[in-house]
Formats: sequence, C-alpha cells, structure tokens
Amino acid sequence: MRVKAINPRRAPWYLKPVYWLQKRHYGQILIPGLLWGRQPGLMLGVAFLFGRLVRKGTALPPDLRALVCVRISQINHCAFCVDINGAGFLSLEGVLGDKLRELPNWRDSSLFDDRERCVLAYAEAVTDSCQQVEDPLFEALRRYFDDDGLVLLTGLIAFQNMSSKFNAALAVPPQGFCRIPAGGEK
Repeated sequence: MRVKAINPRRAPWYLKPVYWLQKRHYGQILIPGLLWGRQPGLMLGVAFLFGRLVRKGTALPPDLRALVCVRISQINHCAFCVDINGAGFLSLEGVLGDKLRELPNWRDSSLFDDRERCVLAYAEAVTDSCQQVEDPLFEALRRYFDDDGLVLLTGLIAFQNMSSKFNAALAVPPQGFCRIPAGGEK
C-alpha cells in the first residue's frame, strides 16, 4: 500500500461503529475504510453514499449490482474491489462462479442475458473516459429501468469508479474474500 492505514483504535469515536459493522459483516475491518478514516468526514460521506446505493428493495437487484461492480473493478485494475465484490456475487443464492470467470468476455459469452449485456455496455461506456454514452445505448436501458432506476444505476457506476480508482491508486491489496482474476482481460 502506498499510504499507511490508520489504527482503528485511534479512530474518532464516530467511526468506530462503522469499523465494528465491517468486522461483523466481513470478519475484518476493510483496508479502504482505514484509509478513508484518515479523512473522517469523507469516510462518513462515502459510507452513507454506499449504503444508499446498495440498500435492499431498489431497482438494481444484488446480482446485477455485483456484476457491474466487479466489471468496473476489473477495468480499473482494483484487486481489492474485485475481491470483495466478487465474493458478494458468489454469495448470492443460485449464482455460479462461471459468470464471474466469463465477465471479461461478457460480449461473447452465452451466460449473460440481454439486460445484463445492456447494463455492462453502459457501465463500460461510463467507465472508459475515451467513450461516450450514446443515445441508442441509453434508450436500450429504458427497456429495463425507469428514470429513478437509471439514476441509481448511474450513481452505482460512478461510485464504483471512484472507489476502485481510489483503491487501485493507493495499491490496496485484496483481503482474501474471493479468488477471481483482478484484470480486465482473461
């Protein structure tokens, strides 16, 4: 890592519940949380935003969120994000690791349905600064999402880009949640 993480015992009192929840949910405190903890106000903002994006009952089911997050993480070369988001995907009932292994080749794989292909194309277009989101792609998304769902999807993509770029730039290592390739290509 390029920046030293804070000691969670020395974190401000109001971050300690966040670290407690991470330890309870993941079995350990997440390294990015200890890095964001160097800027406590930012950490709270990031945690709040993430919580709103992944809450239950949204237009984005967990499997679709996980696919988007893993793919963006692969593109941005964030080993930590692939690790944690891949584990979340594999924990979903009825979801097989085959989709994760084929994710870098989603365009050519028969494992992905039309909605997933559309969402992955959009996630890649938003993630790649050399691309623009073209109107036909956005109109195709309207088959699957209303305006609220489109804002939520775009927010998730933007958040995952911020998160994976933050972690990749600071060389945050994986924490052993999942074993899938971190790179964007097979």
